[in-house]
Amino acid sequence: MTLYNEFLLNDGTPLPHIGLGTIDLQGGKGVHQTLAALDIGYRVLDTATNYNNEGMVGEVVRRSSIPREQLYVSAKLPGLAHKYDKAIALIQESLYRTGLDYFDKFLIHWPNPKEGLYVEAWQALVDAQKYGLIKTIGVSNFLPEHLDNIIEATGVTPATNQIERHPYFNNKDLVEENDKRGILSEAWSPFGREINDVLTNDTIKEIAKKYDHSPAQVIINWNNQNHVFPVVRSANPKHQSDNFHYMDFELAQEDLDKIDSLDKGEQGRVEGQDPNEYEEFV
Repeated sequence: MTLYNEFLLNDGTPLPHIGLGTIDLQGGKGVHQTLAALDIGYRVLDTATNYNNEGMVGEVVRRSSIPREQLYVSAKLPGLAHKYDKAIALIQESLYRTGLDYFDKFLIHWPNPKEGLYVEAWQALVDAQKYGLIKTIGVSNFLPEHLDNIIEATGVTPATNQIERHPYFNNKDLVEENDKRGILSEAWSPFGREINDVLTNDTIKEIAKKYDHSPAQVIINWNNQNHVFPVVRSANPKHQSDNFHYMDFELAQEDLDKIDSLDKGEQGRVEGQDPNEYEEFV
């Protein structure tokens, strides 16, 4: 397994090797923190309606000296707007909030299968792409049956599926299912969030010491080498830089296997968010 300098999506779009998660980055402080990340080299900004920071992300794009066509702004459709008309209106509203003319990537945040409207929501994204509101469309937290339902109904395959993935919940089966369908897996919370001790795990630390790199770089590298696009959130410029500059080494297969062996199955989920059970209505 080798490192990917960029990921090529099934719609032909090249995606840089890492994205910046912007949850909890808000207001003027968030603008400066996110601009710092762009200065380091980040080009993909991942937001969502329920992050309450779409205005901040738009302000970053306006203040940045980086040409708009070199930035990738990714946003998400919340569960409250899965009905077709609501979805179209919310996509437009999100664009107004950011002050952007289009989103580079837009995802359905959660499938909410008990509501049974995610196919309708996907049709809205398909049409919004045709209208020029979105360049690349994808989903988040979708399981194989959800993917197959939307593909069968519309004939359109998502470009990406953003899923929970970290060493304690490697979600390997879903990554493989995404790959089978030509869908790029994106990893949210690759460090397992604050309630998880992934970054201080003895195995991770041992591997990091072997390569003279940080535990964070090892985990990001592990995702990349498994053909998974990492979305990493940090407000600290030092951590942002550390996370971004992870591509000067490759993990041996034995070390990739050691990280895989840390998986705890369903018990490893950071907040027990099973996509067949968890429902988002915000």
